[in-house]
Amino acid sequence: MLRPHLSDRKLAAVARWAAERMARVKNPVLSERLLGVAGHRIQDPRTKADVLMDAAEARFDLGYVPRHLTQACAAELACADEHHKAGRRSAAAASAARALILSFHRVAHLDGLTSPLAADPARFTAPLRRSRALRALRAPRGRRTPAAVPPDGRPTRLLFVHGGNDNFLPVILKRYRSHPDLEVRVLNTAQDASTAPLAKGLGRMIASGLGARNDYAEQTEAALRPQLDWADVVFVEWCTAAAAFLTLVDPGTTRVVVRLHSFEAFSYWPHLVDFSRVDDLVFVSEHLRDLAVETLPHLRESGTPALHVLNNAVELTDFALPKSADARFTLGLVGAGQVAKDPRWALEVLRILRQSDKRYRLHLVGGGLNATSSPALHRYHQAFTAELDPLVAEGAVRVLGHTDDVPGALTDVGTVLSTSVREGWPLSIMEGAASGAVPVVRDWPFFAGKTHGARSLFPSDWVVATPAEAAQRILTVNESQETWLGAGREASEHAISAWDWQSVCTAFDQLLLPRTPAIPGQRAVRTSAE
Repeated sequence: MLRPHLSDRKLAAVARWAAERMARVKNPVLSERLLGVAGHRIQDPRTKADVLMDAAEARFDLGYVPRHLTQACAAELACADEHHKAGRRSAAAASAARALILSFHRVAHLDGLTSPLAADPARFTAPLRRSRALRALRAPRGRRTPAAVPPDGRPTRLLFVHGGNDNFLPVILKRYRSHPDLEVRVLNTAQDASTAPLAKGLGRMIASGLGARNDYAEQTEAALRPQLDWADVVFVEWCTAAAAFLTLVDPGTTRVVVRLHSFEAFSYWPHLVDFSRVDDLVFVSEHLRDLAVETLPHLRESGTPALHVLNNAVELTDFALPKSADARFTLGLVGAGQVAKDPRWALEVLRILRQSDKRYRLHLVGGGLNATSSPALHRYHQAFTAELDPLVAEGAVRVLGHTDDVPGALTDVGTVLSTSVREGWPLSIMEGAASGAVPVVRDWPFFAGKTHGARSLFPSDWVVATPAEAAQRILTVNESQETWLGAGREASEHAISAWDWQSVCTAFDQLLLPRTPAIPGQRAVRTSAE
């Protein structure tokens, strides 16, 4: 047992022995306990942070979530706070960046079926809220002048900004590019010659936000000022690097709108956004808005943007095609390239169904898992493949891979599944429902039991808690050809009336066009998590 009088040097030696062992074994229970005791008792902040961070990174390298993740992050942020207190802004930024990268490691939130942030947002983000350096980073820098209505006598100018992912913009751009009273530009910060060298680099963005003296702030101002001076309204797609980069600069009288989809809530980028320079923050669902308000200290402080929930812009009417003769007994899972989609859940549903009726089969549409991206994903892929291969061999599963004709692929699907542990706004279910496939939606575990989630986004009879419930819903709906066709028809009518672009576009007009009556927004409320 460790004794209180051991020196930091000896405690660090014990901790490093424990960390080395943790990097080699699957269940390092004793090593984690030793590390926790040693890390707690080491007095020197830098030594404490080094041993805890090294141990956490070693566990991540094996594809496991470290038991002391929050403790390691807090130790590194303590070093950042000391640097900031002493006026060492660049050093503070480097430590803060290291802490954020560790906290939001993909193994913790993206490559598994659980997330410590989703499980307890207040506890997980506590070190971020307490940190002196991060409080300084998120202190509102504001703008010298408020956003203004554009002058009369010329078209309103809309600037759409993204960092390389414009998947959800084409329908919106099509509408506004054809509008006679608008001028539209698109800025891809990852490819534009002026912004591409600048719109990346977590450490230098933090340093700039903390007021470090270097050329980066001036270069960013020079790259963005012409764009901001031209635009009346800026719409930033995805709350990632482009949003953090753009809010490093005072937008002047230009109104700034940022849209957060889903995965960003499990990343560090929103923690770098200066929300005092954002007028409107858009979410694709209520449960994502709720998580963001719980997770982001920015949204519980003064000067927060108006919060809106708007469905994605998609055209669904093209999906309403006649079903093939075999569709009734065919399940479809569209897009299973992430662990969060949990395709093993779909295989379990299929196995239960085939106990009753061997006609049931599953189509897997879209790219598969990239087993080489992380050890955690590799383990899931191995388990999935072990279950999948026998079902493929007996003809129960067809792996269709990527297709550019999703409406065509869905003509063979009678039941569309959402098997994910988390979703923001699951496009595949909206498209599948619009096609007339019967939707079966797992009550996504990240949001199950909360005020908003799958059960608030979808009709209640679409949502199930277990594979057994999913199978029972399918068997009940599929009692006859008539009941199946009727359920699919109802799903299609609901999807198109609720989520098709023609039902959503007016809300986007209200959000983006200054002379259109504004869409009502909400302000984030303070919570006990503060």
